[in-house]
Amino acid sequence: MSKGEEGGSHSRKNNLNGRKGVIDQGFGNGSWVNNHNSPSKKTRVSESLHNHNTDESLDGFYTKEGEDVVGSSDVELQDADYSYVPSLSDELALLILARIPRSEYGKFCFVNKRYLDLLRSGELYKIRRQIGIKEPSVFVLASGESRWWAFDRRFMSCRKLPILPSDPCFAAGDKESFCAGTHLLVSGKEIEGVAIWRYDLTTDRWFRGPSMISPRCLFASASCGNVACVAGGIGMGTGMEILSSAEKYNPDDESWVPLPRMHRRRKLCSGCYMDNKFYVVGGQNERGVDLTCGEFYDSERNSWELIPDMLKDAPVSTSRSPPLVAVVNNELYLLEASSNHLMVYLKKSNSWKDMGMVPVRADQSRGWGVAFKSLGDELLVIGGTATSYGYGGHGHGMTICICSPDPNANDLKWRFLGGGGNRMSHFVLNCSVMVA
Repeated sequence: MSKGEEGGSHSRKNNLNGRKGVIDQGFGNGSWVNNHNSPSKKTRVSESLHNHNTDESLDGFYTKEGEDVVGSSDVELQDADYSYVPSLSDELALLILARIPRSEYGKFCFVNKRYLDLLRSGELYKIRRQIGIKEPSVFVLASGESRWWAFDRRFMSCRKLPILPSDPCFAAGDKESFCAGTHLLVSGKEIEGVAIWRYDLTTDRWFRGPSMISPRCLFASASCGNVACVAGGIGMGTGMEILSSAEKYNPDDESWVPLPRMHRRRKLCSGCYMDNKFYVVGGQNERGVDLTCGEFYDSERNSWELIPDMLKDAPVSTSRSPPLVAVVNNELYLLEASSNHLMVYLKKSNSWKDMGMVPVRADQSRGWGVAFKSLGDELLVIGGTATSYGYGGHGHGMTICICSPDPNANDLKWRFLGGGGNRMSHFVLNCSVMVA
C-alpha cells in the first residue's frame, strides 16, 4: 500500500456535529464527547449509542497519546433519514463514504441510526475492497496488558479493544494471532480445550470461533488477500502430533477449508504471503531437528513446492522462536534473532543478503517478544530498546521503528515512532496487522 492510501492522520480534529454536542476526539475505551453548551460537565456517552458496554469502542475512535477526552451525555442519535446524503443517490454516497479514512468511521454513529446500521453492516469495507482502498491497523498485546491495543499506521493514536471474554486459562496462556479481512483471530487454550476468538472490526466486538479443522499451536500463518492460511504446528489432540496439514480461513462465511498437506511436518515455523503464494519457512520437524527448507502453496496448482536450503544462510539453531519474517514490496525479509541483523532473501540465488542491524534487541529473549511485520511498503519492528542506536531514553519500555527497505541499499534508515504511548512493556506477546 502506498503512503497516499492512508487517507489522512487520526490526529486531525474533524469534529462532527450531533444534535446537542460535538465529537472531540472520539470515545474509544469509554471516552468522552465534548458538549460546548456545558464545557464543565463530564458524563459518559449514553449506552443508547451502541449495543455493547461503554468501555468498548467503535472502530476509528482514537485518542492521541497522553490526551484525555471529555464529553457529554446530551449527544443523541437522530432518526434515520431516507438517504445518506440528501442531494446524492445512495450508490454515489456510499462510494464517497468508503473513501473517508477508516479512522473516522466511528463518528458515523453520531449522525443518525441509518449511518450506525451502515457502519455495523460491513458494507463500507466491502466497497473499499472492491475499489482498492486499504488502510492498516496494528493490533498489539503486550506483556502485562489485559486488553489488546489498536494503533494507526503511524502510531500517533491508539485505543483499547473491548475485553476479550475468554476464561482465565486463555487470558493467561500463550496465544497466536493473525488477520483476515476485518477479522482478528486469536488462538489459545481454554479450560475446555483449544479455542479461537474473533474480533470483528465492523461491530467492535469479540465472538467465539470458528475452530480450525485441526486445532493447533506453534503454527505458521499469513494473511493472503482477504483470507488467511495456517499450516503446521503441534496438534492439540492426545498425541501432540507435529502437523503437515494446512487450512484456509474465509471471513466472509467464517469458515475453514482444508488445503493439501505440506511436504514436511513442522512446528515453530513462520508464514508469509509472497508472489501470490503462501510460504512456510523454518521450524522443527517431528524429531526436533531444525529445518532449513521452506515450501510454498500454489493455489492455482493446489499443491506445495519444496525449497531446499532456504534458510541455509540464516542461522536458526541459536533461536527457538519461529523465524521473524515479513514481506514488503514482494521481497522477503528476516530479522535474525541471534545477531539482530536484517536480511533480505535473494530469490534467484536462494540466498540471503545482510542489510545491517535493527534498532531492537531480538537476541534478549531468543526472538520471543519481538514484533516484525510488514506495514504497507514499510517494515515495522517493535521490541526492547537498543540504546546504542540512538533510540535511548525509554528505559526498558517499548520501541517502535519503521523503515522503507531497499534490497539494493547498503544502509537502511530506521525511523523511531514512539514507545506505545502507554508505557507498555517492550515484550510483545502478539502482534497482527489488519489491512481493510
